[in-house]
Amino acid sequence: MKRRDFLRITGLGSIMAGFHQLPAAAEAKGPKPNIIFLMADDLGYGDTGFNGNKVIKTPCLDAMAKDGIRFTRFYSIGPVCTPTRASCLTGRHYIRFGMAHANMGKLPKQEITLAKACKARGYTTGHFGKWHLGSMSKKESLRHKDPAKDYAPPWARDYDDAFATEISCPTWNPASGKFKKHDSPYWRNGKKVTENIAGDDSRVIMDRAIPFIRKAVADSKPFMTTIWFHAPHSPVVAGPEYLKMYKGHTEGQQHYYGCITAMDEQIGRLRDELKRLGVEKNTLICFCSDNGPEGTGNPKKVYDAYSGAFHGQTGGLRGRKRSLYNGGVCVPAVAVWPGTVAGGRTVDMPCATLDYLPTVCEMVGFDYPDDRPVDGESMLAMLRGKMNRRKTSLPFASIIRQPHAAMIKGQFKLCTNFSASGAEDALYHLRDDPAEAKNLITVHRQLAQSMKAELFKWIKSCRRSFDGKDYKEPYEPQGKFINYRQPGRV
Repeated sequence: MKRRDFLRITGLGSIMAGFHQLPAAAEAKGPKPNIIFLMADDLGYGDTGFNGNKVIKTPCLDAMAKDGIRFTRFYSIGPVCTPTRASCLTGRHYIRFGMAHANMGKLPKQEITLAKACKARGYTTGHFGKWHLGSMSKKESLRHKDPAKDYAPPWARDYDDAFATEISCPTWNPASGKFKKHDSPYWRNGKKVTENIAGDDSRVIMDRAIPFIRKAVADSKPFMTTIWFHAPHSPVVAGPEYLKMYKGHTEGQQHYYGCITAMDEQIGRLRDELKRLGVEKNTLICFCSDNGPEGTGNPKKVYDAYSGAFHGQTGGLRGRKRSLYNGGVCVPAVAVWPGTVAGGRTVDMPCATLDYLPTVCEMVGFDYPDDRPVDGESMLAMLRGKMNRRKTSLPFASIIRQPHAAMIKGQFKLCTNFSASGAEDALYHLRDDPAEAKNLITVHRQLAQSMKAELFKWIKSCRRSFDGKDYKEPYEPQGKFINYRQPGRV
């Protein structure tokens, strides 16, 4: 692959988020690092011990935070699952190709993903757990009306090995059939799986991920894997041993807390295996949630597995799942890489799932083959302790609910609906006001106007992407684009 700049300035303005120029990726020296991306489903910012929860037991995640980095401002980008996962794999905002809501379209084959970049550099790739980026079969689907049209399983998107469900499933006995809306079967490389899918779902997932890692190590192959848990997404069910851990709490709390602890145990099991295999120091592990907690935060008095996730906590942040306010998109996150990342660090610099792909490209020495815009930036220098300030803004856009767009620049966050008057615009200082309660737009009007103009230019560039201008081959846009208009005054 011909070496060239990662991105070039496009003419839409150098101030635009995502249109930054990066040097060509450096050749990796020594053994290529292994890379693991862990993702919880609907886990709130306040649902882990490392973020201050005193009840839910997450000792393995807490140990990761102690051994590596705890992020105080890590963003899922998407306020629901499909959008976040699309951006996580591509480093590009999901509205560029229309995957703006759950089960909306499929991951375009033209996108360069974590798996595609790593395979190009000699890695073996694996995906385990929830997928939510297209149908798993051309003949059947729980959510896609035309499964043949939306067919895009992980094994058709550059993963060498995949064990996955199309959507979420129960967090205990995932194949029980008790929850018809989420009776999502597991598939292994195109075939349905019927064995070893009882009990804790996080364990079911890890039972497939660990053999993949063992084989990669035995074959002396560097590996990249995405392990995406279903916990604590509804239907929320915990096994008997985990319910006992939270005796004295309400039935709903026992199930919600229990399935998180069960997931945490499997993360500890993974780290123990890496140590046993002798590859811990050469393996980067990143963990985050795909969005904030589900529901209103006021679960039913009588336990219902579909409102179990309502027990999730935002840690005082405004909003929840489906919102672009912090409670919907600021998520718990840690990273550990014992051979490279100094332990015990807290990082306040804004980071996001958008940054995963640029980070991987720099780590493995992958150069982009074209000039399509990428919205994230590499975190590698930050991981190594050589960077503490983000160079670019973080953009947000959503078709789900207001605000429909936002941008984080340094300590400030602008929220807007692109109304003609701009009367609904708001500007928050996230360090002093993480709950986004005090609108400072009249105090910093010029800054707000500048950020709004930057956001609008970014949205225009996304529209160009949505129309297929980033690809050489024919492309059918997925889903739909957001409604926007020329910025009003602020």
